[in-house]
Order: sequence, then C-alpha cells, then structure tokens
Amino acid sequence: MMHLFTGTIFGYHVPWFVILHVVIAILFFLRIIWVRRPVGVAVSWLLIIVSFPIVGLILYLTIGERPVGRTLTSKIIRMEKEYAKISKAMRQLHEPDRSLLHADAHAISLLAQAKNGTPVAAGNRIELFTNSLEILQHFIDEINRAQQSIHMEFYIWSLGGDADRVGEALIAASKRGVKCRVLLDSLGSSSWFKSAWPDRFAKAKIEVTEALPIQFGRFQFRRADLRLHRKIFIIDGEIAWTGSMNLVDPRTFKQDSGVGEWVDAMVRIQGPVVSQFELTFSYDWSVDNPRVMHFHDRDGLHKKPAGNALAQEFSSGPVYRDDILYQVLLSAILDARQELVITTPYFVPDEGLVQALMAAAHRGVKVKLIVPRLNDSTLVAWSSRSFYSALLGAGVEIAEFKGGLLHTKSLLIDERTAIFGSVNFDQRSLRLNFEISLIVYDQTFCTQLKQLTTSYLKRSQIINRIGWERRPRWRRLLENTAHLASPLL
Repeated sequence: MMHLFTGTIFGYHVPWFVILHVVIAILFFLRIIWVRRPVGVAVSWLLIIVSFPIVGLILYLTIGERPVGRTLTSKIIRMEKEYAKISKAMRQLHEPDRSLLHADAHAISLLAQAKNGTPVAAGNRIELFTNSLEILQHFIDEINRAQQSIHMEFYIWSLGGDADRVGEALIAASKRGVKCRVLLDSLGSSSWFKSAWPDRFAKAKIEVTEALPIQFGRFQFRRADLRLHRKIFIIDGEIAWTGSMNLVDPRTFKQDSGVGEWVDAMVRIQGPVVSQFELTFSYDWSVDNPRVMHFHDRDGLHKKPAGNALAQEFSSGPVYRDDILYQVLLSAILDARQELVITTPYFVPDEGLVQALMAAAHRGVKVKLIVPRLNDSTLVAWSSRSFYSALLGAGVEIAEFKGGLLHTKSLLIDERTAIFGSVNFDQRSLRLNFEISLIVYDQTFCTQLKQLTTSYLKRSQIINRIGWERRPRWRRLLENTAHLASPLL
C-alpha cells in the first residue's frame, strides 16, 4: 500500500504530500518572479506558501494579486479614454492657476495631475468640520436644500442612528424630484445591502449601484479585497464633501469593538474643484453600473469662484493611475522642510516610506505621527508598533490618541500644503483601494488643520523612546511577528 502514498525521486520513496508541497512552492516562486512583486511582499508570500502550502495557495488566489476581472478591466480601459478627454480639458482650463502656487507646491501638484489626473484650481471655498454628529446633520440639511441632484459615494453605510435619518432625507428629496444616485462598496456596506433600505430606495426611484460585488468562485479572476474606499457627497454639482467619515453614526458604529467612538473630519467644498469630484463620481458610477456603457454623464467644467483657496482633487486606484498615490506621499515627505504632521488610523508603511520619514527627521524636519491608541484591527496595531523603535530613534514624535479610534487621515506639510481624505498610511490604501483626497494649497485651511491636529495631540500619549525600549520582550516578539505580515495588510 505504501506506493499509493509515495512517489520516487532519484530512487528515494517520497510521500506524495511532500512532492505536492515542493511543486506548489516551485510554481509559486516562478509566478512571483513573473509578476515582479515588491521584495517584502514576495518574501512574505513565499514564507506563507512554504509554511502552509494549501492554505497559502488559496489565500494567494483570493488576495495575492490586483486583478479586478477581465470584464471590469476592459470597461475601465474603455471609460478611461473618454475620461482622459475631460481631464485634459480641465488641465488646459486651469493651467493659468498654477502660477498662483507657492514654489514648494509645484512639484507635488504636477505629480498629482500626472497620468490623467486633475489640476490645481483657484477660487475655492473649503471649510473643515470635525464633529461627526454635526456633519451628519449638515448632510441632512444639504439634502433638504437640494434642487437638482444628489450624488453619494461611500465605503460604508452603517445602519442605525443619524445615518438612517440621512436615508430618510434622501427618500424625501427623490420624491420631490431631485435625481439621487448612491454608490456603495459591496463589502463595506454589506449590512446595508441586506437590509430593507435598497427596496425602499428603489420604490423612491433612487438609483443605487453596488461597487465591486464579491462573487464567490471568481476570486481567481477578480481579487475580493479590492475595495471602493472613497467618501464623496455632491449636491447640485455645486457643493462637495469629502474626508475620512463614512455614513455612520459614531454612537452606534462598531460599539462592540472596544475602541470607543470613531473620530473623523470632513471638508465642505465650493468652487471649481467641485467639478473634479463630480468627474470622479461620474467615472466610478459609469464603471460600476452594469447598465452604463459609455462615460458621458458630466456637468460643465466651468464653476463660479466661491473663495480664494487653491486645491485639486486627487483620486487613485489599483487599475488606473497605478501607484501614483505612493509617489505623491513619498514626494510630500521628501519635500518637507520644517514640519510634517500625519494622522492615520492604520499605520503600516513599507520600507521606502519609513526611510523617507526617518530621513526627514534626520535633516531637521519636525515629524509628528498621530495614531489611535486602540485599534479595531489587532494585527494592524501590533504591526504598527513594530516601526516605533526605528522612527523614535530618528527623532520622529509618535503620539497615541486616547479619545477613541482616530479615523482622520491627513498629511500637513510645513503648514502650507495639506493632503486630506480617505487615504490610510498602509498598503491597502497605497496599492489596493480606490481612494480620494483633496490637496489644499491654502494657508487658512492649513492653519485650521494644524489646530485640529494640535487638539488631537492634547488628547494623546506621547511615546517615550527610553520607556518604549524597556517594554517586555514578548511584546517586541509579537510586534516583529506581526511585522512579517505588514506587506500584505
């Protein structure tokens, strides 16, 4: 019976499971070489495959690469051609506005508009809001005042609390003739899609599209964890909101996670840059809605000035504008001369970004990193802390926020340029998710953002380097173990 369970290699009897293990490892190694993954990511996957070949192979087929499926890819390519014409017209229209930028901002603005991106535009009014319940009430008020259209695009629409009041206001708006469109991520808003709300919206003639639906059995053709992580809310094509906040009531959202209420911030925008957010929404709607075949649903490019702020919308994703987000963040860190303040709930950078932060601190830049003390992802929390020793050693100030789960995502450079939106400082945002940010080149807004981050620092515990190095060895071991998975988080 032994021959049923063994094979012969070089005259030796070897169990079939060992042969299978070796074959899987070799084939996987060849695949990794073929797709040229980052070294850290490749080594992490090789370690998983060698240790757990079958489980590792299933995981890799599920989340190992970045395909969105052949059908969706071909549609994106088709839509991209039509999108490119509009974004080019935007860049030509606002080319004179570039002369208004301060010298240090030219490089990052050009990089942000590369690969069919949108340009810096003058004449905007940008307001910062920091109280989640007040933001939800503002959403309701905006919906109640809407006259023509409402476009909403979010990762999560959570049930309960004032988030339900937003839904009721949307139904009322649709009944009075406002054209309402809602685009929600399939995974992030899975509870919403399973609730009675989709039927209620359909009866009220509100159009709803489920972005990137998960289809079991098709993981080998479309990666399951590529998500639409954007937060966009546009009213009558004249007002746009964006930032870190999903459609959730912090009093009811994830209260069983033990991290307290989620702390978010949003911006309200008026002026020419609203057209750029409308462009991104229209593009996403056209790509994700199976009934739309051509990308043509666009308002005019010309918007009346509403203020004095210079700004540009900055979108990114794993298929189009690939890796441009990483390049912008890296450039922003390298361009800092005096101070760099980062707020992020999930801090899992790669070695390049870590070295850039350390280099900034070494050349005298005051680098401040603000992260939540408690995190809803245990693995992310342990992995984040594995970077502390190197950063503290370089002079980076690390603060752990104690007032809940700090969910605001911002990067403030020399109090003159701000990147504010949905982007986390982790591999998922940098390489996997569809993200949205607003880059602001305005002293008034940057001062407001500095005041907000200062308020976060006052509610935080500053990590002491000497005390940190004295932490128990078992914690260091857990952190470094979690760090091995950081390229995959």
